[in-house]
Amino acid sequence: MRPSNGYETPTDEGVLVTMRAAATKTSVCLIILTLLALPALGMSGGPAALNGNDESTVKYGCSCHNNGATSERVVVMITGVPIMYDTEVSYPLTITVADSLTLAGEDGNTKAGFLLSSEGVGSFSWSNDQDLRQAEDAPDDVSHSKPDVDGIWDLTWTSPTEDVGQVNFWLVGNSVDGGGSNDEADYWNILSFSISPPGTISSGDDAATLETRTISVGDYDTLFVVDESEAQKEAERQAALAISIYQQGNALYWTSLVALLVGAVVQREILERKYGDGPEYLATELAYPQAIRRGLLSVASFIVGVRWLSSDTAIGFPPASIVHEGTRITDLTGFLTGTAFFISAWAAYGVYRTILATRVERGVKDTL
Repeated sequence: MRPSNGYETPTDEGVLVTMRAAATKTSVCLIILTLLALPALGMSGGPAALNGNDESTVKYGCSCHNNGATSERVVVMITGVPIMYDTEVSYPLTITVADSLTLAGEDGNTKAGFLLSSEGVGSFSWSNDQDLRQAEDAPDDVSHSKPDVDGIWDLTWTSPTEDVGQVNFWLVGNSVDGGGSNDEADYWNILSFSISPPGTISSGDDAATLETRTISVGDYDTLFVVDESEAQKEAERQAALAISIYQQGNALYWTSLVALLVGAVVQREILERKYGDGPEYLATELAYPQAIRRGLLSVASFIVGVRWLSSDTAIGFPPASIVHEGTRITDLTGFLTGTAFFISAWAAYGVYRTILATRVERGVKDTL
């Protein structure tokens, strides 16, 4: 029956059908959003204690990345590991996880994570600036809190308060492309090691070799025989060429300048002898101080040049003592040594000119 206003009145059954349809659409949207968020949730807080096969992740590895298989492409390394521990001693450790292709200068994964366990023996600690946290469902273990770009973490393991025998460690690390999904472009690798109990190893005469060590697993060529990429080789070749051109250009410039000065002096001496010209008259009372100054300068410069020439220490700029390690320093030893000898020769020539000036006959203008 149609109402007098021309619109149908909805029945209770129609309202229920409409509500069910809206609820269904809302549920589908929530499911889709949850599925989209799963990769982010899986990456944000580090790996779970158990993998998809209900096995210990730190001992058996990841079941989601690279189809659950280890990959030698991932380099997992830990440094600062003692061979033998003492009770209640803190040992700084550094964990490195990286894609071997990235280490070799090629295109590879740039984000990494890890999970480290000592089976609850001792304790781990770290500073607040490290992206670390207690592992999920395993508070005695430690993992990354978010994927790291450089794949390097610093932490400390403190040994137990008493001798508990050999301590076993497991370290699993993964290198991911950051695409947000666990696919075949993500790789992982795993290593295990142990630390001997106190008093089981004699240090002998070389205690340094028994203090700490570096343990790693991954591609051998990447760990020990890292080849430079063609781009790196070309960049190094261009840098060496630029330095060579700079050094040769400097050498040619200063050599040409010295040659021009010496040539001008020789030409003047020849012309003076040819036309009977010479330096202007110089009074004796002025000549002696001038000759002494030039003579002292010549001797001092010669001594400095000889000392620089015989020294095994290079003269660099900027000085190595005031710059950071790795800063390019220009070797100025040859240039400064040559400059010292040139100044010595030039001052000696000045003494010679002073002597010539005192031998010139006094003219009328000199008398006045």
